[in-house]
Amino acid sequence: MAAWQFTLIPWACLFLGAMVARFKAPNDKLLAALQHLAAGVVFAAAATEILPDVQHSTTIWAIIFGGTFGLLTMFGVKSIGSMFKGNISLIILVGVDIFIDGVVLGISFAVGAKQGALLLFALSLEILFLGLTIGVELHEVFKSKVTQILTALFIGAALPIGALLGAPVHNLPSFWVSFAYTFALIALLYLVTEELLVEAHEKPDNPLITSMFFVGFLGLLVLEAHLSHIGI
Repeated sequence: MAAWQFTLIPWACLFLGAMVARFKAPNDKLLAALQHLAAGVVFAAAATEILPDVQHSTTIWAIIFGGTFGLLTMFGVKSIGSMFKGNISLIILVGVDIFIDGVVLGISFAVGAKQGALLLFALSLEILFLGLTIGVELHEVFKSKVTQILTALFIGAALPIGALLGAPVHNLPSFWVSFAYTFALIALLYLVTEELLVEAHEKPDNPLITSMFFVGFLGLLVLEAHLSHIGI
């Protein structure tokens, strides 16, 4: 299967989350727990599937430029959101984030099926949470149910588009391959530290909720170890 076809899974997660939130929004404690869990899974995916490729890069300038571009891109995403008022800003911000997730998935599947599959699992969980968040916002912005559904589907379409752009990376010269890996790493780390965890800590917190980060992190490590053990 092509990389963009795998994005149909997180696209479905986004739509499912948006529809669930449309009819019954989760409470703050559950959202905080899901955010911590998603952050742990995404962080583990970045550390185990993207970081090693960056470490083995022979082009230091590719790491410097790729990391700088990744950080500036994420700052730019934040700036785009601040240009709009109210709930619309969050909807636009989520759409741009979804597009970047698609690019990262395309890059990962270009590296290998195992790397892509693990990151697919991590980002699907994160995107499910984004769906829960955006479902509430869509309900407040648009009164028509049809408009809410179409908007959620339209935002999700950014996933396969991003994957199509990220997939050809493995055919590029080594400098640009390292550049792309570093960009993906910085984008994922920014997502964890500046979005998921920041949002989570704005809600009620307790040791059980906080521990969900480590449940997600260790859970993906256990999954990867199991796949390696059975030869996948």
